[in-house]
Amino acid sequence: MSTESLRTQSRIVGTEESRWFMHLETLLIHAGMIFFGLLVAVPFIYMITGSLKTNGQLFSYPVNLGVSDPTWDNYDRLLSGEAIPYLQQMMNSVLVACSQTLLTLLVASMVGWGFAKYQFRGRSFLLVLLLATFAVPFQVTLVPLFKLMVDIGWLNSFLGVIVPSSLGAFGAFFMRQTMSSIPDELLDAGRIDGASEWGLFWRVGIPLSRGALSILGVLTFLTAWNDYLWPLIVLRSPEKFTYPLGLATLNGMYKVEYGMILGGSFIATLPVVLIFIAGRRHILDNLTIGAVKQ
Repeated sequence: MSTESLRTQSRIVGTEESRWFMHLETLLIHAGMIFFGLLVAVPFIYMITGSLKTNGQLFSYPVNLGVSDPTWDNYDRLLSGEAIPYLQQMMNSVLVACSQTLLTLLVASMVGWGFAKYQFRGRSFLLVLLLATFAVPFQVTLVPLFKLMVDIGWLNSFLGVIVPSSLGAFGAFFMRQTMSSIPDELLDAGRIDGASEWGLFWRVGIPLSRGALSILGVLTFLTAWNDYLWPLIVLRSPEKFTYPLGLATLNGMYKVEYGMILGGSFIATLPVVLIFIAGRRHILDNLTIGAVKQ
């Protein structure tokens, strides 16, 4: 056999081995994705099926993810208000989450615009001070913040939940990083055309930052929707509880309504899932906005 034939055969064998390794790599990647996907999906499947079971079925051994005899009693008792005013508490969560999201977007965009596009005395110091607040745990400011709510009369009110949670440093820094990439030439052109500084913010800054605003809005809404600690401290009456506090009251001293807790948790996940399905493309396209200053 000639040398050229040996080289050709060697190249063919090498190509086949490379193709085999590529198929093996693809197979391992898909197997890993399926495995981790199942790890994430199993708790949700258990939540859905568990809400259709009685406490006796939930504690049966071995654990069964299926439902042999589904019951809607947990949902009937939950939605009828027999144990807790769940529907009212869900509406409270909607009010708190939406209000906190809108206020956060307004404050964060205004603060970010100021830091990104204006030069003023103490700007660098204030920016460093803003970033330094990231290092302060919320538990450190919990007691003085609670005392402040008591002094101004916001205890057991939605304002006491919404306003303090809307004035965070993360949103302001996030918007500052995004708005820094807006060309200053656009602002100069607007000023030449007679636009006010407020008009530049609304007509130039906000439209060019819609992607970052959408990401910040989703993150803020999810945080407010699932928040437990601060509403627990501020709110006092069950009629003003958000849904996490209401579901926590089902964990009694002598009996725990696991089926109702699972059912309420499943209902509470539906708005989040719908938001992601409706805006998944827009959210994923803008997910890395603000990560790098241009």
